Amino acid sequence: MAHFAELKAMTDPTGFTSDSHQIVQRVVVVGNDVETAAGPLGENDMHVDGENWCVNFFKGGIWKQTSYNNNFRKQYAGIGMVYDPAKDKFLAQQPHASWSLDDNDDWTAPITFPTVTYFEHETKTYTQEDIDNDVYSEGHEKAGQRINTYSVGDPVQVDYIIKWNETKYNADNTKGWEAIKLNDESETPTKYDWNGTAWVSE
Repeated sequence: MAHFAELKAMTDPTGFTSDSHQIVQRVVVVGNDVETAAGPLGENDMHVDGENWCVNFFKGGIWKQTSYNNNFRKQYAGIGMVYDPAKDKFLAQQPHASWSLDDNDDWTAPITFPTVTYFEHETKTYTQEDIDNDVYSEGHEKAGQRINTYSVGDPVQVDYIIKWNETKYNADNTKGWEAIKLNDESETPTKYDWNGTAWVSE
């Protein structure tokens, strides 16, 4: 089967520019047996006759073939993606105003993604008595008695939850990537800023 994306010219939906973009509205499936001047569509990817067939069948519109297996036009088109006619590619929408396209036409932040994505967390095994008493944290006191009877196991890797903060970057262009620890379940988790080599708490 062949897949075609319907496009609509719209002002940049991100609001970052006033440029007009061709935005994917929907993706439809077309039979490989549709005839083109060069033979069946299934043997002639991106043939203009496939686009014309869609125009006639769907009563208008702008259509471009897309590859479900990412074999051409960079990647499979999704609703809201941008078709760049100069590059003849389907691109993701620009996520942030400061980001730019790299050599592979992927959006990239002005600060390199952090190289540290996890930290090592000490594991502890508690006695059955502690578990029965619902005591799981070191230094917890219960009935006036300090309970810290546990054994230390091998450390485990815990991920940082990393995201880009455009406001922070605009205020200080040496910052932008921020994170919290995946295992931080507090109401206000500690935030960390990436300084280029390590995470530093705010």
